Amino acid sequence: MLDIYVDGDSCPVKTDVIRVATRYDLQVYMVSNQILRAHFDPRVKLIQVGPEFDAADNWIIAHMMAHDIVVTSDIPLAARCLEKGGSVLNPTGKIFTVENIGSALATREFNSYLRESGLIKGSNLPFSQRDRSCFLQSLDKMIQKLKKQS
Repeated sequence: MLDIYVDGDSCPVKTDVIRVATRYDLQVYMVSNQILRAHFDPRVKLIQVGPEFDAADNWIIAHMMAHDIVVTSDIPLAARCLEKGGSVLNPTGKIFTVENIGSALATREFNSYLRESGLIKGSNLPFSQRDRSCFLQSLDKMIQKLKKQS
């Protein structure tokens, strides 16, 4: 069975994931350090983990299977999920793969270095309707591909 795991603390596409999962009758696990708004859909399980560093990441890794989908903008978590055989995409629809995760990790480290040196300021672009649309397309394609493989 195909499940979807969402790194839920700051995910802007939680309701979109639920909508798509409902269409495909998939189980969704919203994993967060914070309390999430209750959902009464039996396909949505809200998992609140402790405040420890990487607690949500560790819970996802411990419970996901090789055929599952993980939605996260956390690149190190994406790398761990790929190592376990999962499929990963971020909230803007970018699909992480074994081929591109090394570059994503290197870029993350380089940007972290530039921020710490004061050469750039940390600024994320606002989440747009185009981002949401790209995410929905990527998620739909990913689900269809994984369902064909099983």
